[in-house]
Amino acid sequence: MHLKSFLFFLFLSVNLVHAQEIAVLQYGGGGDWYSNPTSLPNLIRFCNEQINTAINPKAQTVRPGDVELFNYPFVHMTGHGNVFFTAEEAKNLRDYLMSGGFLHIDDNYGMDQYLRKELVKIFPEKELMELPGNHPIFSSQFSFPEGLPKIHEHDNTRPQAFGYFHEGRLLLLYTFESDLGDGWENQEIHNDPPAVRLKALQMGANIIKYVFEH
Repeated sequence: MHLKSFLFFLFLSVNLVHAQEIAVLQYGGGGDWYSNPTSLPNLIRFCNEQINTAINPKAQTVRPGDVELFNYPFVHMTGHGNVFFTAEEAKNLRDYLMSGGFLHIDDNYGMDQYLRKELVKIFPEKELMELPGNHPIFSSQFSFPEGLPKIHEHDNTRPQAFGYFHEGRLLLLYTFESDLGDGWENQEIHNDPPAVRLKALQMGANIIKYVFEH
């Protein structure tokens, strides 16, 4: 077994009895990877209270080329602007995902045109596929029979969830035209109605639960 894969699975075994860790991806290219600073803390709190997870309240930060990436079963990525992965970073991300890791990318508006060309570096042989509304990620805890909820309007197009799969396992989830992360933020930042924020948090909890159970 590849050393990184061994370390990752060893971490998962230890993680069964210790608090789970999640991280934010600090990517290059100039995009604001650090946007929505209150998002993950709020989502973690919601998950720990509502679906009985034991996630460390402090989300960590990790770079795509770091070996420390393999310490986290769930990594979150967001932003508005440019994204760039070096060849080495793309390979490390691929190894991480193929070894059992999971990357959730949430377009905070404006990332799409840059992101898609970088995803090809990670999986040149795979097609980014839209998840149907009956995919288990939409019902792992809370029911979203129509699929991904719409949190912010942006271009006023329908929200879409895309993914890469390997042997039936979802490796990467890309949420587009939804902006879940804004819905996870503190209420006073975007002034979203409580019902909208709840939908965003529930969908985030679905993602977390699905990943930890698969």
